[in-house]
Amino acid sequence: MAKKHFAFATPFAIAAAMTLAGCDSVTENATEEQADAVRDNADATADAMEDKADAMDTKLDGVDSATEQKMEDKAEAVRETGETKADAMEEKADAQDK
Repeated sequence: MAKKHFAFATPFAIAAAMTLAGCDSVTENATEEQADAVRDNADATADAMEDKADAMDTKLDGVDSATEQKMEDKAEAVRETGETKADAMEEKADAQDK
């Protein structure tokens, strides 16, 4: 019986999702793509910093050196800054689209 309800509800869920997706303006979609690019760039930069930090620690003892930890902290800050900037871009685009 659950299959019948699922089969019945699925087309309505798809239609609702498509309707909501269609609410974004071209400008909002472009801004969201830019925000995704900001996020991706921050992640790539942070990943490179983390790789560099890993290369600094030549001992495989499971303990990060102070230098490595400092670099990893900077990488996390880069990642968080990118996320914050991207979120702000998306929120601004959402507000303008209403």
